[in-house]
Amino acid sequence: MAELHVELVAADRQVWSGEASLVVARTSSGDIGVMPGHQPLLGVLQSGPVTIRTTGESGDGTVVAAVHGGFISFADNKLSLLAEVAELSDEIDVQRAERALERAKSDADAAAERRADVRLRAVTGVH
Repeated sequence: MAELHVELVAADRQVWSGEASLVVARTSSGDIGVMPGHQPLLGVLQSGPVTIRTTGESGDGTVVAAVHGGFISFADNKLSLLAEVAELSDEIDVQRAERALERAKSDADAAAERRADVRLRAVTGVH
């Protein structure tokens, strides 16, 4: 099976690295799916869940991360997701994210509401 190497990096750390058969991310042009052999690309990441279909040593599975801003780059079967902020779904405290969403709604803070919503969607798998 063809694979692509994926690096998901936040400003403060490497979030995930490994082999994948498909990565779906939200860009300023809309959602994009990248598979091995995709045309080279460079895009701006929007806040949204990133879904990585894993392969290789870690086995077939799915990794989901909440990503907030940054860039996506693909060339030579290497995909780089350079995010301002990124969290794997299993790192997200659901109750804290729900409280943040309610607080953002009551404060009418659209940006904070979007961040909290993306975190919850990454955990629940609702895209």
